[in-house]
Amino acid sequence: MSDPNYDDEQVDDMAGNRVPAAVSRSVLDYVARSIVDDPDSVVVETEEARYGTTLRLHVAPDDMGKVIGRRGRVAQALRAVVRAAGARDRVDVQVDIVD
Repeated sequence: MSDPNYDDEQVDDMAGNRVPAAVSRSVLDYVARSIVDDPDSVVVETEEARYGTTLRLHVAPDDMGKVIGRRGRVAQALRAVVRAAGARDRVDVQVDIVD
C-alpha cells in the first residue's frame, strides 16, 4: 500500500543534500564556542576532497591562544575529538585552525 504523501523523487533529492562530516563540524563548532571569549566570531568552513574532509576553524584574533593552547595541546585535543566524531560516520576529518 502506498502513501499518497510519499514522493520517491523527493527522497532521492534529499539523499544528495547531506552535509559532509556534519557531526564532526557540529562537534568542532560546539567545543570552539565553549572555549573562546567571543563565540559569535567562530566560523567553521567545510572543504570536501578525495582523501577526506577538511574543517577550517576561524576565531577572533584574541581567541587564537585559547584555541591553540600551550604547546598546541588544546589544538591537538580538538583535532582528536573531531577525528573521533568523524570516525563514527566513517569520514576522515582534518582540522585547520586559520588566523
